[in-house]
Amino acid sequence: MEMVMRNLFQSLAKSRAANKMAKRYGLRFGAGRFVAGETIQRAIEAVRELNREGKVVTLDHLGEFVFTEEEANESADMCLKTLDAINEAGVSSNLSLKMTSLGLDISRELCVRNMRRILDRAKAYGNFVRIDMEDFAHCQISFDILRELRQEYDNVGIVVQAYLYRTMQDIDDLKELRLNLRLVKGAYKESPEVAYPEKKDVDANFRAIIKRHLLNGCYAAIATHDESVIADMKAFIKEQGISNDQFEFQMLFGICVDLQNRLVEEGYRVRVYVPYGIDWFGYFMRRLAERPANVWFVLKNMFK
Repeated sequence: MEMVMRNLFQSLAKSRAANKMAKRYGLRFGAGRFVAGETIQRAIEAVRELNREGKVVTLDHLGEFVFTEEEANESADMCLKTLDAINEAGVSSNLSLKMTSLGLDISRELCVRNMRRILDRAKAYGNFVRIDMEDFAHCQISFDILRELRQEYDNVGIVVQAYLYRTMQDIDDLKELRLNLRLVKGAYKESPEVAYPEKKDVDANFRAIIKRHLLNGCYAAIATHDESVIADMKAFIKEQGISNDQFEFQMLFGICVDLQNRLVEEGYRVRVYVPYGIDWFGYFMRRLAERPANVWFVLKNMFK
């Protein structure tokens, strides 16, 4: 039953019709638990509060469906406005983005042009930009564009996903770039031809790629709510004498807040991924797919 629900939510996340319908209702039915708001003002308020709690942030202006150059440029403009707002507010946050929202599916040239606009602005502010990894179809081109951008910019990193067979090789191939990588398990529905179908294998590979990246001497953003993984990584880091300046724990806005607070109290750097914007539906569906238990939270909100 859990797998059926997961597949349903992953399918809905890709539905443009469902996304359009959801916009009519705003952040109802529990989505507000996982999304900071629909405006940059609300997002900055959330960042301020998280900063007060001793956490740093990465802001993501959500965008799921971009089909024209105009839409891609508008999405890039919102990334620029987000960087401006972070700088003007003086809050501690960097930026996360998806390259499909910048026109990757329209043309590589358009996407790279928008990426350069964003990285130039971020560099002027001394800020950092994280490229979110999307589904397997966008994996190789994302790495190719990253390599191109790293020839000009040192303030850009990317995400790698433990559920893909290729990821350990990617970790080794990227070692030379000394990248700040966010390491995640992965939230997209993929074929068993390219991804581990069993959770135990994903979990094992997740631990393995984190260790490899840390031993390579590179900065690791360990993105997980799995307390067993966190405990294992804390023990490994202590055993290897790795500095706390070489890693951070990352978690999603609204999830495992008590665990976030506990890690801050223990002296670890915790970064919270804070999404905002009107295109929240796809992101929300992927959160439900990752943890179907969240559905009960949504159902309770529906009947309030």
